[in-house]
Amino acid sequence: MTFNDIFKSSFLENVTAVSLLDMVLALALAFGLGMFIFLVYKKTYQGVMYSSSFGVTLVALTMITTLVILAVTSNVVLSLGMVGALSIVRFRTAIKEPLDIAFLFWAIAVGIVLAAGFIPLAVFGSVIIGVMLLVFVNHKSHQNPYMLVLQCADAQAEQAALSYLTAETKRCVIKSKAAQAGNIELNVEVRLKSEDTSFVNGLAATPGVSSAVLVSYNGDYMG
Repeated sequence: MTFNDIFKSSFLENVTAVSLLDMVLALALAFGLGMFIFLVYKKTYQGVMYSSSFGVTLVALTMITTLVILAVTSNVVLSLGMVGALSIVRFRTAIKEPLDIAFLFWAIAVGIVLAAGFIPLAVFGSVIIGVMLLVFVNHKSHQNPYMLVLQCADAQAEQAALSYLTAETKRCVIKSKAAQAGNIELNVEVRLKSEDTSFVNGLAATPGVSSAVLVSYNGDYMG
């Protein structure tokens, strides 16, 4: 068996299965759309600490998915082997923000659609998804809940503060209460009537209320 006989198989024939122009065009478009996804992620991020590495991951994930699908579409046998190889991959990194899952699936979907040749679908679909995320995620409303932390001296001050809150807010619900000698701490979820938060100043001036802190709350809640 000669050296040529060893490599005389469909392996070398698959080198030209995908043209160089198709590869360059697909990867270039994947990079461009991946950057678009990254910019939308950066504009809509609402977590505590922004991670630039996750944004770079979105760009890389779009390009890698495009690369894999290009190889799969060029060879049916390879596609079966690729499914088996990817099935053993396990990721243990926890997703801290639920919205990050949408961006991950978005990047993967764009890579698949691009490699399949549906370029208009990938471009226009990404634009529509990006605009939708920018509009809904960045939408600020006074209907969103806030957490109010109150420090009261006694039960009389507590009742006065709650009565004031009932009159000045759309809704207030006590979430937790801690009582000690000479101090009562309340955590109250409030819904504002408008964007005006000056009621906190009046609340702090209530006799017996030593502290009133209003905190924006963007966690899960039941409407």
